[in-house]
Amino acid sequence: MKSALITGAARGIGLATTRALLDAGWRVAMLDRDEDELRKVAPGLEPVQVVVADVSDPDQVTRALAEVTNGFGTLDGLVNNAGVADFGVLAGTTFERWRRVMATNLDGPFLMVQAFADLLADGGGSIVNITSVSGIRASTLRVAYGTSKAALAHLTLQQAAELGERGIRVNAVAPGPVDTKLAMAVHTPDIRAAYHDAIPLNRYGQEHEIAAVIAFLLGDGASYVTGQVLAADGGFGATGIGLPSLRR
Repeated sequence: MKSALITGAARGIGLATTRALLDAGWRVAMLDRDEDELRKVAPGLEPVQVVVADVSDPDQVTRALAEVTNGFGTLDGLVNNAGVADFGVLAGTTFERWRRVMATNLDGPFLMVQAFADLLADGGGSIVNITSVSGIRASTLRVAYGTSKAALAHLTLQQAAELGERGIRVNAVAPGPVDTKLAMAVHTPDIRAAYHDAIPLNRYGQEHEIAAVIAFLLGDGASYVTGQVLAADGGFGATGIGLPSLRR
């Protein structure tokens, strides 16, 4: 039975990916720093291992490695999904806010891959980093978030270049607007309408659709795919200005 570790697994895309892999016959280590939420959702999912840790803390990552090694022995997949969204103008983004975003969104995947590479290398393995369309195309209010995701996309390429000779594939998925609780909290009705107009598929994505792309990259069907950033965004990143006008 294949095994995977998913960070930020208590909700959203991380939880959807957990369910997708379980349905495909994997066993999953669910890692999240929100212990209450993690222990609330985990009992209905089997077979899973619960790991409470903050990926931005090197000591906690080391402890998570020990727990997963003890529980699984080897690892076939790692999904770096844990992320912090912080939206604000450049002038209002304090260094503390900047570092909080970078610590989870960029430092976290760096620390996790560094720590878990040996466990993955025992049997090859696949890493999927979750970036964002905000790391591909700039937007207002995303100076920290967008920059962290753009840097993570390049970190993905660096990791793929170095770990390939060890049989480890490293790719990234860049979701566009997705119907998550986070998006619902920050996307006002006018923002949602603007996204709908700008996305060729004319809708937000669903968590299970992003999870399916992640599961593909983790699996044997993507055995010769590495060093790629795959946008799952309904075509949002492919279009420029004019689409709403052309539709009317």
